[in-house]
Amino acid sequence: MLRDLAPLFAYMRRYRWGYLWGTLSCIATNAVAVQFPRVIEWAVDAMGKGAPRRLILGFAGLLVLIALVKGVFLYSQRWILIGISRDIELDIRNDLFRNLERLDSGFYQRYRTGDVMARMTNDLNAVRMLLGPALMYSANTIFFSVFALFFLLHISPYLTLVALAPMPLASILVQYLGHRIHDRFERIQASFSEISAQAQENYAGARLVRAFAREESQIGLFEKLNREYIHRSLRLVQLMGMLWPTLEFILGVSMLITLMAGGHQVLAHRITLGQFVEFNTFMVMLIFPIIAVGWVVNLFQRGTASVKRIHELLLAQPAIDDKDADATIPEDAALGGEIEFRGLSFSYGDVEVLHDISLRVPAGSSLAIVGPTGSGKTTLVSLLPRLYEAPQATLFLDGRPIRDFPLAMLRRNIGMVPQETFLFSETIRENLTFGAPNASTEAMLEAAEVAHIRIEFEEFPQSFNTMVGERGLTLSGGQKQRSAIARALLRRPPILILDDALASVDTYTEERILGRLREYTAGSTTILISHRVSTVRDADQIAVLDHGRIVELGKHEELLVLDGYYASLYRKQQLEEELTVAG
Repeated sequence: MLRDLAPLFAYMRRYRWGYLWGTLSCIATNAVAVQFPRVIEWAVDAMGKGAPRRLILGFAGLLVLIALVKGVFLYSQRWILIGISRDIELDIRNDLFRNLERLDSGFYQRYRTGDVMARMTNDLNAVRMLLGPALMYSANTIFFSVFALFFLLHISPYLTLVALAPMPLASILVQYLGHRIHDRFERIQASFSEISAQAQENYAGARLVRAFAREESQIGLFEKLNREYIHRSLRLVQLMGMLWPTLEFILGVSMLITLMAGGHQVLAHRITLGQFVEFNTFMVMLIFPIIAVGWVVNLFQRGTASVKRIHELLLAQPAIDDKDADATIPEDAALGGEIEFRGLSFSYGDVEVLHDISLRVPAGSSLAIVGPTGSGKTTLVSLLPRLYEAPQATLFLDGRPIRDFPLAMLRRNIGMVPQETFLFSETIRENLTFGAPNASTEAMLEAAEVAHIRIEFEEFPQSFNTMVGERGLTLSGGQKQRSAIARALLRRPPILILDDALASVDTYTEERILGRLREYTAGSTTILISHRVSTVRDADQIAVLDHGRIVELGKHEELLVLDGYYASLYRKQQLEEELTVAG
């Protein structure tokens, strides 16, 4: 059990003084609670001897006082221990989110979003219950049982031994069912992760599901997963349904033995009637702690299963880190913008997607990359912000290996507009200033104007304070792409990467954007990926990628002379334009 809880020890040590005070409150609560049967003993024996009414009222007042003092300590322990569990929940959730933000894209290819969300909610709640109620009730059960056992032995060792004889059966039962509860809860949590992932994907892809009329199919799949989750949950309920009644039965047998053996002890004058009542009161007070053992076992097994799943996320390390970074490079340093690939080859597992890429992009110049779908264009530019890791000594910035630069500093110097535009469910202003939160309104408006989106946003009812909806749902594809361009430009990065960033805009808008872009990014190194010749024709260099290799390299006019892929693409698009005009 302690080994299962080991990942939580670091968090628990932060609140060791709180746990100390909580433990002392538990001890005080139960030290006071065990006085209740003792006062009852005194009262019963006193009444048997014809004690005056005044003394009996005194005993009644003492019982009320014990209840009040116990209530104070009980409130204290709950406030402290349950509060600590909430604090640790906060710490773990923050650490989880912090670590998840550090992890590379490979992690999110292995773990589905719904699974991660289930671990951060359902599993974390199980851990909180383990650290709060489970520990608190365990402590109360232990302390009360120890105190009660002391007084029970004091009353009659024989009666105590006889009354507690069935208890080893409860221990065996708890041990046996505990392991099975743990295994079944692990399967329940895995099933819950499947449901969460399925729901998340359907909510995110709601328009696609409707477009293909797959609502019934997805509902059926969700119902299947939901039924499996319910089936596994009911199997756990069956175990718990066996545990509690069996514990109650064992306790009932113990009470029956107590009444029979204790009554005989009273008749034999070995114990007084008051002691017999005291003994039975202790046994009644032990009912809840013993029954609570079943609930605590459930919480412990659920919690330890969830600790394992959460610890897995906390242990996950990014495949790309700063271990090779040069500590002498300041965090706020700026890149010059020179890029050089030296014989670079890159593979996804065993599949090579880039082969022997050698290319130099001078600082402040522009490079355009064209090529068939799947030729490796996006992979090539993703190596620059180290979204993927280039092999050692194959990629250089400003003449230094890219791994010399701290990740935060490197990515702060690169503005990237990916193929898949992502906007947060915030206002337009918050989305545009995401990479430059301290940017002025004037700078934001200028970037929006360069991206040819300012006028459209100003015509919205709330202008730049308009909420865009989840993933930019309320904007068109072209508006989302231009928003992403403005977001990247606002950072004024030394290196700007536009990965097919103008695919969703018409040629007129594209021409306007490119014209302003050349002025705005003067001095910056710009990399353009596009399937349109009109987008790339004015670049200082144009590289044609095919099957992960550079097959053509040069300026627009030079590539037309080569009469290869680029020239073919140029003629094809010219013909399409002529047909469009003629049509």
